[in-house]
Amino acid sequence: MSQDFIPAAKPIIGAEERAAVDAVMATGMLAQGKQVADFETEFSQVLLDGRASVAVNSGTSGLHLGLLASGVGPGDEVIVPSFTFAATGNSVALTGATPVFADIELDYYTLDVTHVESLITDKTKGIMPVHLYGHPFAAEAFAAVCGKHGIDLYEDAAQAHGAAVNGQKVGTFGKFGMFSLYPTKNMTSGEGGMVSTSDPEVERKLRLLRNQGMDKQYENELVGFNNRMTDLHAAIGRVQLTKVDGWTKQRQDNAAFLTANLEGVGTPKVAAGAEHVYHQYTIRVPEGRDELHERLRSGYNIGSGVYYPVPNHRLPSFNRTEDLPNTETAAKEVLSLPVHPSLTQDDLERIVTAVNTLVKAGA
Repeated sequence: MSQDFIPAAKPIIGAEERAAVDAVMATGMLAQGKQVADFETEFSQVLLDGRASVAVNSGTSGLHLGLLASGVGPGDEVIVPSFTFAATGNSVALTGATPVFADIELDYYTLDVTHVESLITDKTKGIMPVHLYGHPFAAEAFAAVCGKHGIDLYEDAAQAHGAAVNGQKVGTFGKFGMFSLYPTKNMTSGEGGMVSTSDPEVERKLRLLRNQGMDKQYENELVGFNNRMTDLHAAIGRVQLTKVDGWTKQRQDNAAFLTANLEGVGTPKVAAGAEHVYHQYTIRVPEGRDELHERLRSGYNIGSGVYYPVPNHRLPSFNRTEDLPNTETAAKEVLSLPVHPSLTQDDLERIVTAVNTLVKAGA
């Protein structure tokens, strides 16, 4: 008998989410309204220790608007990782500024502080590291570097809902922080993003920029966008927000089981003082990563993901020539295994058996 497929990621949408959407549909008020406002307040309370939140229609919109609201534009440089999803560098380029790609360290796949500091110039407006795979970047060290050089820290927290450094939640270190609410993230609104900030002027600009530059209808204060979140999406997000802490705990428990039982691969490390929320459970496979990826699917019906096989600086959209050796190594060796909350104990044991068997056989 064939075994059911274990997906690499699995959004959890239940009866409560469907009922919440139906309740909004029944009101006939679907665009940005009370649901969005309530979602912003609740997101701040649950994940940001009260820091203000502004809802938008995607994580990429959140990065773009956050940078614009922080004053980033033509002539500026923002230092970013190349080992991440392209939205990080794209959002900088969309402001007219230049993304400067820096290398990562290989323990946590996050930006290397020393390399970043060597790239700071008089054009550097800020640094935007990524809390990658759910592991926070060295936020305190980066805040110190930014303070030393008089530049801004921006947080790409797309994958890190609830992660923390020494008890302080991610999204509360930088001038702004952005959380994605795409379906595969640790919680979702169907599609959307949330931008956090403690700067009232940045918050106000975010609210203007997402809504055609308006605070009041037909009183456009600046040139803006239609990047609003709908009440339908916010209703889903509000339900998910009540569950995300439990899901995070399950992800952490699943990760602990995998780490204790996998053999022959590099399992994820966790920095001292860091709370990892395991958006991805990412192993290192120095030899045969692509074969392992393929054979998990073909031989064991187990999904996995390669995030990210092409460093951003080498994408055709950027086509740059930086020498980033750790980034190149990670791109060749990383493989993300299922860690989502829907996994059963049998699923976890199947994953361990499959990986250990294939690695031992030289896959």
